[in-house]
Amino acid sequence: MKKRSKAARGSAAKAATPGDVDPRFAPVIAAFAGDRQITTGMMMASLGLKVNGRIFAMMVRGRFVAKLPRERVDELVGLGQGERFDPRRDGRVMKEWLVAGVKAPPWIELAKEAHRYVRAAKG
Repeated sequence: MKKRSKAARGSAAKAATPGDVDPRFAPVIAAFAGDRQITTGMMMASLGLKVNGRIFAMMVRGRFVAKLPRERVDELVGLGQGERFDPRRDGRVMKEWLVAGVKAPPWIELAKEAHRYVRAAKG
C-alpha cells in the first residue's frame, strides 16, 4: 500500500469515506473534523484516528478502543466500564489501551481524553 504525505491525507473528516466508517464511530470522527493535526487511516485492519502520526482511538472488530494512561485504564476496568485491549487475542493485553464496554463514558469523551493523552506524550 502506498503511503500518502500528511498533507495528502487531510483532516479526519476528509480522509475516511462513509463506506469505511462504522456508523457508531462516525460521530467520533466528526468531533475531530476541525483539527488539521488529526488524520484517519487503516491501522491493524481497523479504521482509527491519529494525532502527530500516533493512534489514539480506533474501531477494532466492531469495538471502540482508546489509548489512555495506564492508571485511567485500570480505573475504568475496575469500574466495569471496559477491558484491556488484547489485539492478538492471546492474553497479552496492552496496558494503555481500553476497549470500551457498555457502561463506559461516551466514545467522544473517551476519544477526546485519548487525544489529549497521546498529543501530550513524548516520543
